[in-house]
Amino acid sequence: MSVPFYVSPEQIMRDKADFARKGIARGRSVIVMQYDGGIAFVAENPSRALHKISELYDRIGFAAVGKYNEFESLRVAGVRLADMRGYSYDRSDVTGRSLANAYAQTLGTIFTETAKPFEVEIVVAEVGRDAADDQLYRLMFDGSVADEHGFVAMGGSAEPIATALQAAWRDGLDLGEAVRLAVSLLGDHGDEKPRQLTTDLLEVAVLDRARPRRTFQRMTNGRLAELLAG
Repeated sequence: MSVPFYVSPEQIMRDKADFARKGIARGRSVIVMQYDGGIAFVAENPSRALHKISELYDRIGFAAVGKYNEFESLRVAGVRLADMRGYSYDRSDVTGRSLANAYAQTLGTIFTETAKPFEVEIVVAEVGRDAADDQLYRLMFDGSVADEHGFVAMGGSAEPIATALQAAWRDGLDLGEAVRLAVSLLGDHGDEKPRQLTTDLLEVAVLDRARPRRTFQRMTNGRLAELLAG
C-alpha cells in the first residue's frame, strides 16, 4: 500500500505566503503619506485606465499593489459595502477602520481556505478633521492589519523606500514637498537604475481635508507638473 503524500499545515501556509510575496514584489511601488492638508497617494503607474488608487467613500481612499484583477475586486466590494452602510444608517457610520476590518476578514478567509491566496497588499486611508484624526491601515495578503502613522510604502521596493521615508518624512509637509519626496523615492528605488519619473508615468491623488465631503481628488498632469516643478 502506498503512503499518502503529506504536507504539514505550517509548510502549506509558508508556501502560500512565499507565493503571495513574490507576486506582490513584481509590482511597482505605491506610497501613501500624510501632508499638512490631508493624505497623498503616489504610485508609479503608466496606465490611464487601470488605477492603483481610488476613492472608497467620502473621506476614505484605497491604494493597492499586486494583481490588478484581485485588488480591483476588493475595491469594488469595499465601495458596495460603504454605500450600503451609509445608505442603511448614516454616512458618518462608514469609517476606514470598519472597511479595513472587512478587508482583513476577506483576505484572511481567502488565504486560509483557498488553494491560491490573493497576491495583493492594500492601504485604506481616512482623512480626519485634523491631522491627529487621520488613519492609515495597511493590509497584507493574509489578512493581517497594521495601523500606520505618517506614511506607508508597498510593492517591490517597499523596504528601501520605507527606510528612506523614515529619514526624510516629517509632520507638516506641504503637498508639493510630499509629492516631490514620494516621486523622488519611487524613481531612486525602482527595479532599474535611478530614473526621473515624468507625469505620464505617475498616478497621484489626495484626500483633501479642506473639501466639504467628497475629499478624494485626482491630480491632473498639469497640476502634477506644477507640484513637481516646485
